[in-house]
Amino acid sequence: MHFDIIVLGSGPGGYVAAIRAAQLGKKVAVIEKESLGGVCLNWGCIPTKALLKSAQVFNYISHASDYGITVGAPKAEFGQMVSRSRAVADGMSKGVNFLMKKNKITVLEGYGRLARGKKLVVTDKEGKKAEYTADHIIIATGGRAKELPNLKIDGKKIIGYREAMTLPMQPKKMVVVGAGAIGLEFAYFYHSIGTEVTIVEFLEQGLLPREDAEVSKELAKIYKKAGMTILANAAVETVETTGKQCIVTIKSRKDGSVQTVECDIVLSAAGVSPNTEDIGLEALGIETDRGMIKTDEYYRTNVPGIYAIGDVIPTQALAHVASAEGITCVEKIAGHHPEPIDYTNIPSCTYCWPEVASVGLTEAQAKEAGYELKIGKFPFSASGKASASGSKEGFVKVIFDARYGELLGAHMIGANVTEMIAELVVAKKLESTGHEILKSIHPHPTMSEAVMEATAAAYDEVIHL
Repeated sequence: MHFDIIVLGSGPGGYVAAIRAAQLGKKVAVIEKESLGGVCLNWGCIPTKALLKSAQVFNYISHASDYGITVGAPKAEFGQMVSRSRAVADGMSKGVNFLMKKNKITVLEGYGRLARGKKLVVTDKEGKKAEYTADHIIIATGGRAKELPNLKIDGKKIIGYREAMTLPMQPKKMVVVGAGAIGLEFAYFYHSIGTEVTIVEFLEQGLLPREDAEVSKELAKIYKKAGMTILANAAVETVETTGKQCIVTIKSRKDGSVQTVECDIVLSAAGVSPNTEDIGLEALGIETDRGMIKTDEYYRTNVPGIYAIGDVIPTQALAHVASAEGITCVEKIAGHHPEPIDYTNIPSCTYCWPEVASVGLTEAQAKEAGYELKIGKFPFSASGKASASGSKEGFVKVIFDARYGELLGAHMIGANVTEMIAELVVAKKLESTGHEILKSIHPHPTMSEAVMEATAAAYDEVIHL
């Protein structure tokens, strides 16, 4: 069969690209070796948020007396939490299947490999092969948990994010290696329901090392107070798994001291590796750099008619980035004139508690770039809505160019800030100035007032501090 566009992979990049292509009148097929929706819907974004919601509800019930409510002692039913998470993921995957049918997209189940002549060979579960051709092929095969040389994932004692969502039993003790978004979300979930958690981060900044330093510091303070152990600027040397428990040897990168931690499970959350092996890149001569596919601003590879989006290219490995790349890619294929994506205006969200969200430059990055800055910060402890909600931890921090008032970056830590960051993304996209944000009336009482108040603080006009 011949198609206008074939998409290899049905994650948030692939299926979104396929739907947009179908909307533009193209004959489209998607190849998927597992479940529609890819990692995000089945093993990432969605099921993890279901687990985190269970942890949040558990915490609410545990602190019900703070709100004048008396209930019995709650008990975390780990198995039921996992079952709920899987049910949510299954429902979302079925939803993508519905969208494929609605948009008349052909779903080809099996493992796809590129071949010369704009061909894809699909091998199904029974080993049968079928060949398909297309005018345009989009590679959207996503990524997987990165394996460290001295931390090989065995799926039992040393696990990745997939196993972390479906463990048969709740571990009593867990070591999380990597303090990025994936590591912290699982650390929060397991700690909330009673697991003793130790977090090990290689970089000196510690928790969420790519975020603004003040956010990292605030989150570390909150997590240490909650009882988590945080070992920053440290490296896991070895993990002994022959006994009943794991023996993790950790070396400080600061002074060289060594300590051991016993645990039931080690979670490797050291990042994401692209799924670019064994898909035929070499056969076509598609250029790569350290496993990542090289493309131009419209996701064209060096081979005409072959494109790549999402975690297989060296942009932010985020679901919403992959989706935007897919839309931009197919609109360009269809002869439209889409604006290239501005990768300096990508929101980053971590759904631990308190949540963390950001966009643009950190304070350190802005200073390094040579800007003269106006910085405003507003703590949620001064927010009426935060006090009423019982969620006073955290703050909003905004960074402006002092000369022109341009919004350079925004950094938030607090309750539901992942729902608030979009305001700053839109403001940055529209090149709004600090005064324009400040003079945009925000509703009271809301958490989002903190954006206006932080902006006011940057210009020495803050009222409630």
